[in-house]
Amino acid sequence: MTTKRAAIFDVDGTLVDTNHLHVVTWWEALRQAGHHVPMREIHRAVGLSGSDLLDHLLGDPDVRDPDEDEQLVAAHHALYATYFERLPALDAAGDLLRTLAGRGWRIVLATSASGAELSALRRAIGADDVILGAAGADDVADGKPAPDPVGQARELAGVPSERAVFVGDTVWDMEAALRDGVTPVAVLSGGIPRADLETAGAQAVYRDPADPLGSLDSSVFADRE
Repeated sequence: MTTKRAAIFDVDGTLVDTNHLHVVTWWEALRQAGHHVPMREIHRAVGLSGSDLLDHLLGDPDVRDPDEDEQLVAAHHALYATYFERLPALDAAGDLLRTLAGRGWRIVLATSASGAELSALRRAIGADDVILGAAGADDVADGKPAPDPVGQARELAGVPSERAVFVGDTVWDMEAALRDGVTPVAVLSGGIPRADLETAGAQAVYRDPADPLGSLDSSVFADRE
């Protein structure tokens, strides 16, 4: 029986305070293309991959122009990239990762970001010394709520499902964790209501990364040590 354990983290809204930046930049990209989508609806879709987010917001992809979808994704990326050098990490995000690593947890990221965006997010967190690896959008066939990103991250850590915890901030994160068989843990820092996260399967809900750091010995992480 393996004694290794993995703490897998989503990034946007979980470790870095970027969800509302995504809302505004997606809203602007959609507005420029003539789509008027309320920001509240975009907020609920944050955490999905670009193509899945557009499917969720604009409907059946079979009746849309795929070239426009590519342009929308590119426009969002260009708008969001203007923030790359000043993305704000959430309070104690890096400290939480380092403390868990010091207790023997393997730290891995599972995110819909990739490339330069993921690099910018990792710089914001400032804990690459303890991050074993990351499963980004380029590494999986399907993004969350499919289990692929969580499963890929768990494989990087080399642990079975029962030895892993996945921390995220959206219902998509909770669904992906359940589908991979890992323990779903939520934070409220992404702006999604507690009730929605619990309904989606969260076994524990924290305010932000600083919250479990202050009580690790009585947290969900202590249950797996």
